[in-house]
Amino acid sequence: MNKLISVIVPLYNEEEVLPESYRRLTNVLSGMEENYELIFVNDGSRDKTFAMASDIQKKDPHVVLVDFSRNFGQQMAVSAGLDQARGDAVVIIDADLQDPPELIPQMVEMWKGGVEVVYGKRKSRQGESVFKKFTSFAYYRVLDALSGWKIPKDTGDFRLMDKRVVDVMRSMPEHNRYLRGMVAWAGFRQEPLAFDREERFAGVTKYSLKKMLKLASDGIISFSGKPFGIMRWLGGLMLAAGLIDLIALLIAWGVTKVNTGWPFGIAAVLCVGGINLLALGVCGVYFERMYDELKGRPLYIVRQVLRTEQPKELDR
Repeated sequence: MNKLISVIVPLYNEEEVLPESYRRLTNVLSGMEENYELIFVNDGSRDKTFAMASDIQKKDPHVVLVDFSRNFGQQMAVSAGLDQARGDAVVIIDADLQDPPELIPQMVEMWKGGVEVVYGKRKSRQGESVFKKFTSFAYYRVLDALSGWKIPKDTGDFRLMDKRVVDVMRSMPEHNRYLRGMVAWAGFRQEPLAFDREERFAGVTKYSLKKMLKLASDGIISFSGKPFGIMRWLGGLMLAAGLIDLIALLIAWGVTKVNTGWPFGIAAVLCVGGINLLALGVCGVYFERMYDELKGRPLYIVRQVLRTEQPKELDR
């Protein structure tokens, strides 16, 4: 019996790329031996994305459409797709075609060979600014230094996961999600598939700088407690600097009998105060994440799921 491959595509204002994305994905998936389902997750789009995806779903019984009540973010959209997926293996891919759908058959072949997670590793990134490339390069190195787990560098969410890995992802209810880190933490047999990332087919990226910073902080905070350790070291250094400064002021006063240390004292107070505020800020971020989890709210809210039960003749 042929295996079922589920492909998850999060959508947020993707009317310019959706037709071409659907065409290329369908061409690839229909040419494979396996059965497939194509799961579009509409993440509160404000353009014609939902209407276009709904029309596609009505015409193609392989397509499942999950519609959110509002925008919950790309990581939540992928999570909803994982919850809806029924496949023996699940592929995550963005609609912008920067990650080529034509690599899916190769991922499936690696999966058939025993690899439980096949993740796309970017050899190059076309159409991205120098700033974006540099910050991405630096971030993965910082994350690697801080994290207690080895999270593959230069990767995104483009990957194939075995059903057993997907079941683990479903069992992890955390709200501030960093899926590529969660997959790395889960273990299993994971191997990269190197590729050249293409330029976005059309439109503009929906990941603003603010969203990128949020995702980056989720990666660090969710998988590392080292920022607390850094604050402790800074606190110790400032205490040592303060003691040295106090001894120096006492010696200067003893030699000159003139109190000339007030500028140094003010500088020391400002430094210590800054370190304290920074430490409180780091603690506050962790406490905020804990508060999010304690509230127990759902990860996302689904308005409707449109799914056509596939007749037996569609099973190949």
